[in-house]
Amino acid sequence: MSFPRIQRSGLTEEENDVLLCSVCAKLDFYRILLYGIHELEAIPLGSLSSILEKSYQCSFCRLISLYVRRTRIMEDFPHVDLSEIECVVYTMLNGALRRGPYPPLRFGRRLHITGKGHWQIHPAFSAAGPLIIHLMQEDAFKFGRPVDLHGRRMRNTVDIGLVKKWIKLCQENHGDKCRNVWRMDRNLPEFVRVVDVVSMAVIPAPSGCRYVALSYVWGGNGAEYWTTKDNIAKRSMPGGLNVATLPGTITDSISFVRQLGERYIWIDALCITQDDSRDKVSQLHAMDLVYGLSYFTLIAAGGKTARDPLPGCRPRTRTLQIHIEVVQGLHLFVAPPTQEKALAQSAWITRCWTYQESALSCRRIYFTEQQVYFECRCQVFCEAIVAESKADFSSSFLRYPRGEYFPSSTSSFDSYKSAVGDYTRRNLTVESDIVDAFTGVTNALVAAFRLGDPARAFQYGMMLTELHYALLWQHDPHTPRTRRLLAEGCHSSWPSWAWATWRGAVIYMSQGVNQVSVHETLIDAWYIVDHSGGIVLLDVQRQPPYSSLGGILDPIEMPLDIHRPLKPGTLIFRTTSSHFNITRRGGESIEESSPADHYGLFNILSTIHFPPTWVGTVILPLDPFIVLSSCNSSLKRYRGCLLHVMAVSEFDGLMERVGLGVIHNVAWVASTPEEKVVFLR
Repeated sequence: MSFPRIQRSGLTEEENDVLLCSVCAKLDFYRILLYGIHELEAIPLGSLSSILEKSYQCSFCRLISLYVRRTRIMEDFPHVDLSEIECVVYTMLNGALRRGPYPPLRFGRRLHITGKGHWQIHPAFSAAGPLIIHLMQEDAFKFGRPVDLHGRRMRNTVDIGLVKKWIKLCQENHGDKCRNVWRMDRNLPEFVRVVDVVSMAVIPAPSGCRYVALSYVWGGNGAEYWTTKDNIAKRSMPGGLNVATLPGTITDSISFVRQLGERYIWIDALCITQDDSRDKVSQLHAMDLVYGLSYFTLIAAGGKTARDPLPGCRPRTRTLQIHIEVVQGLHLFVAPPTQEKALAQSAWITRCWTYQESALSCRRIYFTEQQVYFECRCQVFCEAIVAESKADFSSSFLRYPRGEYFPSSTSSFDSYKSAVGDYTRRNLTVESDIVDAFTGVTNALVAAFRLGDPARAFQYGMMLTELHYALLWQHDPHTPRTRRLLAEGCHSSWPSWAWATWRGAVIYMSQGVNQVSVHETLIDAWYIVDHSGGIVLLDVQRQPPYSSLGGILDPIEMPLDIHRPLKPGTLIFRTTSSHFNITRRGGESIEESSPADHYGLFNILSTIHFPPTWVGTVILPLDPFIVLSSCNSSLKRYRGCLLHVMAVSEFDGLMERVGLGVIHNVAWVASTPEEKVVFLR
């Protein structure tokens, strides 16, 4: 499909078609951008291979070629036949501005290039995202539209005035939506320090001070620039912080904060005494306040170590990736990656510690390799696209939900479940940090949902106030069942029922879409062995209706069946226990499993009748020794006459968690289960 040509004044047809191939010369880009092309009527451009071949002579084909090369599709997937991919172009609206009772003011269109075949189904293209071509802001007047949501020319260094404008717009227009949602009436604890970028000293945070927090990747040992017991006194004096000893990320962050006119910044390597365990513990348990109360968090997502610079903070620290082509008198450019795509390529987003640093912050300024992004709870801004209108955009390609928006729900457990799923997909250098790096999140949950004492609400990363839900976690099937190392060569002594004890990603059992359902709890009371060896009743919220199995469990009777001291973290409760046979679902043998899978679906079989009858499903490690030594312990009931069951291995009266599943209630009752006090280690 093509349009009749419309001649713009001052341009001849020859000038319109200069540096265009025969296919692109037939298109009227002015009219396409003015009136739009629906996706169902997309205009064919030819094969991707032919477009790449013509890129040296056609300015529009060159824009497509630059996108393909920037995303490394050909290098990373050399076997893809580009001649099989037929490309098409259509348009989408940039967005519209809400104007009260008046019709929305539209802000122009952008070009989308897509294709059939591999473009739609191959991971190389789906990961890269759609090819979007924008009109530059200087040409917006040609269409009678404002410059909003058009391309902006970027400089080699970040425009400080633009960043200030982003922060000011958020402050003036978003109100409480982008202020601290955790503890509005709290200040930083007295023991928290900040860097005074004017006096260049590490000082106690002044009461009520406005400060910036830094989130970055350490990338290894940094003893040469850390604050320690030996240098803390010197660094507390004006001028005591020597910039020459600090790595690039930290020096650039200090410089950037100073240019913004701010005075204080919190940087963990400088504000925490790294060789003082007492100081570290107290500071790490205040991370919810440090990041939650910060004016904004500066996120260094453009480097792999603390020694890398902030791209664009200083001259020659970034290479601009925006290339502009003139097509029929219009200035067009390929949009840089969205914030989501840019962060997905960073080392920063793979680290566990950075999860809570971003999730708990109300405002974030991301330094990526491509450009700087500003993000708050209401809007996203970036250097490459003009989007600073004071009004709210009803439809903008810049706005989308944050991956680690927190809390993600008005439900405390749903927010917890979402955080666990995102957090456990990240990596740790020191495995024993798994709970500490999550403490800011759990403290924030306690504050937001008023869960009481953090030490009683959460232990080992588990949400004890909603234990009947929290126990329903499951390993990702590609995760080996390996205990986490808590010390040099020593596996975790933490309890098996806590996800933090095990390496790898965690997911939660669901009924429906992202919904863990507990219709009726069967556990009367939950107890735990504390660090002193005492047995403590947990504050677990009951889910009505409630069915007691055998009356209140008396703590006096608990240790009678155990012939050795109970370790801290042992979970104690009364339930029923029974034995079932299991078989791999689909009749597959363990040897036939995918090498990437470490867990599989097993059928639970009742042997009351012959042949054995399928009565439920359980997810277990692909290890026959563990599986054959297990039994199933009923924990709670699913809606629809199903029970959640936990597969456990038992030794000397103690049980360990092996897997999780569901079973038909009738089959459980028919198996004549025995009532049992469970000591789950």
